[in-house]
Amino acid sequence: MRTSSSSLSPLPIFLFLSLALIFHLTQGLNPKCNTPDSGSILQVYHVYSECSPFKPSTSLSWEESVLQMQSKDQARLLFLSSLVAGRSIIPIASGRQIFQSPTYVVRVNVGTPAQTLLMALDTSNDAAWVPCIGCVGCSSSTLFASSKSTTFKNVGCGAAQCQQVPNPTCLGSSSCGFNLTYGSSTVAANLSQDTVRLAADPVPGYTFGCIQKTTGSSVPPQGLLGLGRGPLSLLSQTQSLYQSTFSYCLPSFKSLNFSGSLRLGPNSQPKNIKYTPLLKNPRRSSLYYVNLIGMRVGRRVVDIPHSALAFNPTTGAGTIIDSGTVFTRLVQPAYLAVRNEFRRRMGNATVSSLGGFDTCYSVPITIPTITLMFNGMNVTLPQDNFLIHSTAGSITCLAMAAAPDNVNSVLNVIANMQQQNHRFLFDVPNSRLGVARELCTN
Repeated sequence: MRTSSSSLSPLPIFLFLSLALIFHLTQGLNPKCNTPDSGSILQVYHVYSECSPFKPSTSLSWEESVLQMQSKDQARLLFLSSLVAGRSIIPIASGRQIFQSPTYVVRVNVGTPAQTLLMALDTSNDAAWVPCIGCVGCSSSTLFASSKSTTFKNVGCGAAQCQQVPNPTCLGSSSCGFNLTYGSSTVAANLSQDTVRLAADPVPGYTFGCIQKTTGSSVPPQGLLGLGRGPLSLLSQTQSLYQSTFSYCLPSFKSLNFSGSLRLGPNSQPKNIKYTPLLKNPRRSSLYYVNLIGMRVGRRVVDIPHSALAFNPTTGAGTIIDSGTVFTRLVQPAYLAVRNEFRRRMGNATVSSLGGFDTCYSVPITIPTITLMFNGMNVTLPQDNFLIHSTAGSITCLAMAAAPDNVNSVLNVIANMQQQNHRFLFDVPNSRLGVARELCTN
């Protein structure tokens, strides 16, 4: 699939520096924020949008914003590496607050009567969890009040679901508890069930974690909706309703007043779309692996070592699609090959750096295209999907970087900036991923 490039335009980027923690979508915001979810389609908001209570209250310079987002991505990449390696603890640099939570949220109604939460989308996790009343360390003032829901219940230790959570424990009341590590945070939760409403669809008896205690700054404030492929994921728990099929269109950073959409189920999915196979890694079956076979800069296919892109279920190596990472990361041999060809195409323009971005320019430039080459389809990215421009238009950076330098850096991650304004269709029953250009404004 080939899509045309868009022209350069300023790209305002904001830092998730502080959290406005009260959910008030209907008070004084853009009217589009009040548009109700309908059918099996949920609106998707960027956390910095006018429709999100998590938009920053403090403005930073463009350079400061980019550096902060890079720090966030570094934690995310280490987290993903730990998943592949099967480790429960990952190193986080000391002395730095890193907000590592995913960057897109949807409205989810939990309980009876419904309590509305903005839950983060995360394609690399399975179980959903929400902060509950009495939680120690939870940063959100919007907490789920389980005692006010007539359909809420705890899951017992003997239930099958109790064996599907990490580190299950039996509490004094014989209800199931569990502990997990998420990025730089630890989470302790009770395994619970309640009715969850996604747009117009009620899902009774949905199993999720009711968070009792958390440490660190990585946990999404109002909870997380896991879109992975594991037994407690949204796909598994709603298999009869949605047939393990969903798609999303992520709005760009600059579409601050608009939302994308999360479409659940095979209905209303695009027909004119090209596919690449989804691959399975038995060591980490929740992740969405695809076969990235090459990259093109302009018309030239970049000379990337086969081993840098090859799928290896034994080591976890390969390429995944992830909704929570902001900037695409490639293992070092792949990134250097793409970067060097990009620089070559830029001619004699002076190269500078900004934090983890090492290919930046401060003069007007003509940009080559970048194409992701998958097994069965090509995706040529518009410039807004691989360039970051300062608000003043004086600096432009290639918005990709090398994976973190550690022994588990075997993953190439296609991140959400590169996914923006595309429809990504996850057709799990047919083991395929579809991609098509789409303007994500509703």
